[in-house]
Amino acid sequence: MSAHIYKKIEIVGSSPTSIEDAVNNAVAKAAESIRNIKWVEVVETRCHVEEQKITYWQVTVKIGFTLDQN
Repeated sequence: MSAHIYKKIEIVGSSPTSIEDAVNNAVAKAAESIRNIKWVEVVETRCHVEEQKITYWQVTVKIGFTLDQN
C-alpha cells in the first residue's frame, strides 16, 4: 500500500434548512470538479438572521481529497 498525499480546500456551503444540508451542499458542489474526496472538516458554523429569524445556515468546511497518482 502506497502513502496517500492529500490536498485540502476551504469552501462555504449554505442551506435554508439545516447545518447538515449546508455541509452536504458544499460537498456536492465540490464533487462536481474534485475527485477522490476523502474527508470533511467543519471549521465554522453560522446563520443569517432576518427579522429575528434564522433564514439560512452557512458552514465553512475544509475538504480533503487524494491527489492522483501517476
